[in-house]
Amino acid sequence: MAADTETIKLGPNGKPVRPFVMPSTLSGKLNVWRFIIYRRMVQLITLLLFFGTAHWGWTLAGEPVLQGNLSSSTLLGFIPLADPFAVLQIFITQHVLETEVIIGAGIVLLAYTLLGGRVWCSWVCPINMVTDLSGWIRRRLPIADVFRVNRNTRYTILVLSLIVSAIMGVAAFEWISPISMFHRELIFGLGMGWTAILGIFLFDLFILRHGWCGHLCPLGAFYGLVGKVAPIRIRFDAPTCTHCGECAKVCPEPQVLNLKKATEAEMIASADCTNCGRCIAVCPEDTLRFGLRKQNKTDVEQPHNLKSQHRRSA
Repeated sequence: MAADTETIKLGPNGKPVRPFVMPSTLSGKLNVWRFIIYRRMVQLITLLLFFGTAHWGWTLAGEPVLQGNLSSSTLLGFIPLADPFAVLQIFITQHVLETEVIIGAGIVLLAYTLLGGRVWCSWVCPINMVTDLSGWIRRRLPIADVFRVNRNTRYTILVLSLIVSAIMGVAAFEWISPISMFHRELIFGLGMGWTAILGIFLFDLFILRHGWCGHLCPLGAFYGLVGKVAPIRIRFDAPTCTHCGECAKVCPEPQVLNLKKATEAEMIASADCTNCGRCIAVCPEDTLRFGLRKQNKTDVEQPHNLKSQHRRSA
């Protein structure tokens, strides 16, 4: 019995480290898969609304439901929506922007600022379905990365996109964006969208894990900057964490799971977090959950802390 006890690995909180085990029941599996199901529903419904409006003339109260594309669209015939990164590129070219486009960009910017900027990446972007598929396959095959790329490269590409836009007088990233090409291909059947998506799929599968979304996409980098102050975060309950590492195995941005910083902030504070919910679903201790950003300490607590610091200094 003593020998068995000694082989049990304990976490920093003294509790046994338990691995994630997929439930055997369908209801248990659906609970684990709940966030990916929700995300696919949002992504597919968004595409369906665009497609149905364009091809089947879907209307609501006599107005087109969702007309346009992910760069610029109109909801219910009067609510403008626009990609703020595309609008920023156009603004830098010094082209005149219509008031409707500026308002649309403001609406989208506000929404993702509140929800968490990179919610776009995991909950809306159609390419996420492709990169998730390549990631799922990689976890089941012995495929190693061909080379490594710093994840901050996407911020460099973001800056270069803006510089090239200013020099060339066009929205540079919009011309080559696989997101825009794929969306136009799905909705209107135009362009080289399928070629671009196949390239991203193969790149993520055989060259670099999470290569496009995690290392190169400037739109993801832009929404990461937007989401720095988002109130909706993944909260982290440090006392229950055994450091089992199950969250890092499934996270597309594992660098955000810095447990020391998460303990201090009581949440996953990094703006690179996509709020996809993968880590919540596999945590054996229910340490992670969606919640609101940690609030600052109250003025009532501050004098007590100052007194404690004074006693330690003395």
